[in-house]
Amino acid sequence: MKAFLGMGLLGSNFVKAMRQRGDEVNVWNRTKSRANALNQFGAKSFADVAEAVKGADIVHLTLKDDAAVNEVLELAGSGFKPGAIIIDHTTTSTQGAIERTRNWKARGMIYLHAPVFMGPPNALEGSGSMLVSGDQFVIEKVSDELNKMTGKLINLGPEEGKAASIKLIGNSFLIAMTTGIIDMLGVAKSLGVSAADVNELFANWNPGAMMPARLKKISEGNFQQPSWELQMARKDAGLMMAAANEANVHLAALPAIAAVMDNWIAKGFADSDWTVIGKENLA
Repeated sequence: MKAFLGMGLLGSNFVKAMRQRGDEVNVWNRTKSRANALNQFGAKSFADVAEAVKGADIVHLTLKDDAAVNEVLELAGSGFKPGAIIIDHTTTSTQGAIERTRNWKARGMIYLHAPVFMGPPNALEGSGSMLVSGDQFVIEKVSDELNKMTGKLINLGPEEGKAASIKLIGNSFLIAMTTGIIDMLGVAKSLGVSAADVNELFANWNPGAMMPARLKKISEGNFQQPSWELQMARKDAGLMMAAANEANVHLAALPAIAAVMDNWIAKGFADSDWTVIGKENLA
C-alpha cells in the first residue's frame, strides 16, 4: 500500500495514474476537500496525515517547499511503518534534501528526493522526466516504482542533493525562457505583429537547435570569436526597447539584460561575442 501527501494538480494526477494501475493509495492534503476529491477514483482520503501513512510501504510527497515538507513529515512521523520509503517529488533546496536524507535515515526511514520535470498531464500519462541521486541501493530498490510514474528516470549518481540542484538549474532556464517569450510577444505587439505571425516564425525556425553549441561556447569561455558582437546585440536590444516604450508595452527582462550589456561594453568588451555578459558565472 502507498500513501501520497499533497493533492495539488501534480499530486492528484499522480494518484489518478496509480489508481489506473490498480495501486491502493491513501491520500492526504492540508485542504481536505482536495484529498476527498480523489475518493471517487478509488483512493482513500484521511484528515490526519499520520493515519494516512499507516501501513504504507512507500510514501510520496508533492508539497510547496522545504518548510512544508519538514512540517508534514514531522506530523506524519508517528504513523510511519518502520523502514518505510519516503519519496519526495517537491522542488526544494539542495541542502534541505541532503539534511532530510540524513535525518530520516537516523530515524530508521529511507528518504529519497526525486524532483520532476513534469506537469499535471505528464503525471497522469507517465511522461516527462524524474531526477534521482544518492544511495544507489535505494534507487535500485524503488526504480520500478518510479519508472511507472515517468517517461524517463534520470539517475544522476551517488551524490546526495544533486537531483535537487539539477532541478533548480533546469527551472532557472525555464523561467528565463518563458520570460523571453513574454518579452518577445511584447516586442511583437509593439511592432504590430500578431501572435499568429510569431507562431508561424517558430514553425519555420527552431532556435532551440542552437542551444548545444551556444552552451558549449559560453561554458568554454569562447568570447573572442563573435558570431554576434556585444555592441550589435545591444543596438538591437535598444531598438526593441524603443518600440516597446513608444507603444507603452512593459518588457520584463530586456531592460535588465541591456543594463548588463552596457556594463560589459564599458569594460571594453564591445567587440566580443555578446555572451561575454555571462563570463563572471564561469569563475
